[in-house]
Amino acid sequence: MQDNSITPWLEEIQANWLPLLVQYGKHIVFALITLAIGWWLIGRIVSSLGLFMDKRHADPMVTGFLSSLLNALLRVLLLLSVAGMVGIETTSFIALIGAAGLAVGLALQGSLANFAGGVLILFLRPFRAGDYIEAQGTAGTVESIMIFHTILRTADNKVIILPNGSLSNGAITNYSRKPTRRVDINVGIDYTDDIKKARSVLLGLAAADQRVLKDPAAVVYLTSLGDNSVNLSLRMWTNSADYWGVFFELQEQMKEAFDREGLSFPFPQRTVHIQQPEQ
Repeated sequence: MQDNSITPWLEEIQANWLPLLVQYGKHIVFALITLAIGWWLIGRIVSSLGLFMDKRHADPMVTGFLSSLLNALLRVLLLLSVAGMVGIETTSFIALIGAAGLAVGLALQGSLANFAGGVLILFLRPFRAGDYIEAQGTAGTVESIMIFHTILRTADNKVIILPNGSLSNGAITNYSRKPTRRVDINVGIDYTDDIKKARSVLLGLAAADQRVLKDPAAVVYLTSLGDNSVNLSLRMWTNSADYWGVFFELQEQMKEAFDREGLSFPFPQRTVHIQQPEQ
């Protein structure tokens, strides 16, 4: 009884499944071998690209972006090739992917704009990781440049995430691109104070600070005659990394020096005339 129940099953396998295995088995084996070898080769190609760009001292952000993009494209092409080897019709499959891509693209127009903006930023490099920039009404140090957004860290350790689409199309001020920056310190003195004396005090402070560059030399300009003060501007150059230290510390030193030299900081004043009514 047991042999009689197995025999039809074996006959069915021999009649129906065995020809299919013979027909497609070879293709499946070749497809699996191709998939394994191709997967390994893609890894080697992506690694070689990373090493090549590292030797050319390329930006790590650009290297990571290109490596991930190439890896994704090659693996998709490999899977389509393997599907064709086992007899799957890839033409309709590619058309389906294209239609789905169009629908997703229409639904994610903002994300695609951010993706395009990220590509532009990575290749044109208006800023790099570590630069201090101002854009879209915010300012901070660039921590990382992602595909869809850029991450900034503010001076008080806040994290700001800016979309790359608007970032790449707007004005960007990069404070770190140049090795030196000019420090401007503005101060007002009383109309009765000696301008030459105030200029000498300010230039002396700049000369005493080792962080202030000798070339270009520091200068003091009279910028305006205000309502309550004579306004001076001390302008000096320093390395970009020393900018904020010079800016804040010299203002404190200026206040102390003006107090020692008898130079005053005038307050806003208003003259009031009182008319007595006629008797």
